[in-house]
Amino acid sequence: MRFLHLSDLHLGKRVNEFSMLEDQAYILKEILNIIDEQKVEAVLIAGDIYDKVIPSAEAVRLLDDFLTRIAARELPVFLISGNHDSAERIAFGSRLMSSRQIYLSPVFESDVEPVTISDRYGEINIYMLPFVKPSLVKRVYPEEEIITYQDAVNVAVQHMQIDTDKRNILLAHQFVTGAARCDSEELSVGGLDDVDASIFDGFDYVALGHIHSPQRVGRDEVRYSGSPLKYSLSEVNNTKSVPVVTLTAKNNKKNVEIELVELKPVRDL
Repeated sequence: MRFLHLSDLHLGKRVNEFSMLEDQAYILKEILNIIDEQKVEAVLIAGDIYDKVIPSAEAVRLLDDFLTRIAARELPVFLISGNHDSAERIAFGSRLMSSRQIYLSPVFESDVEPVTISDRYGEINIYMLPFVKPSLVKRVYPEEEIITYQDAVNVAVQHMQIDTDKRNILLAHQFVTGAARCDSEELSVGGLDDVDASIFDGFDYVALGHIHSPQRVGRDEVRYSGSPLKYSLSEVNNTKSVPVVTLTAKNNKKNVEIELVELKPVRDL
């Protein structure tokens, strides 16, 4: 099965007081073209859909249009919230949208149950872990010792009870130790929000959001797609892209192939 991995759309963002909505609308149409050209079969969106907790009406309409166009292609979409998103606003209409294969995970409330889809090689389990803080995970698992972000993500993943004999994909929106940051991201003091990539060893592919520079972390299959547009001068030399991920049979020596498809904006920074 072939997936397209997106994150950090930050719809409605302003850069140096310049609205990016026109540029964002253009790049989303380019992404739809890539979906068609690459024969993508499912879309993963790993958080920070909006730039603000209360997004503008224009930003909401832009997301609505994008998801509607994907739904018209009868492709499943898996979308989690990030630290910039309002869980309540992402959650709106989630039960209705799931009937159109648009699966939303806006807030962490209990054990993460996978959405299972199939291809000619069998089942694929998609786990969706929205942005979590230690206090949020501690509320769900009060008996667990959870102090750090590392503890929080580790406990959440352990409770997923992953069957490593099957193919598993995780969407997550966290900072993984070793990733290179940009000025357009929210920074924490002293790396308090770091989590180690080894937590994700049970997954065939980890679709990460939160970091705006496209990059792998630890292994090729643990990857930030990066933001589709440049949102700070520190990104001026970056080449933006989207990973197109092909998942084959589990018994293959390397069952994940990743192609980075370049994104060309209507206006560069």
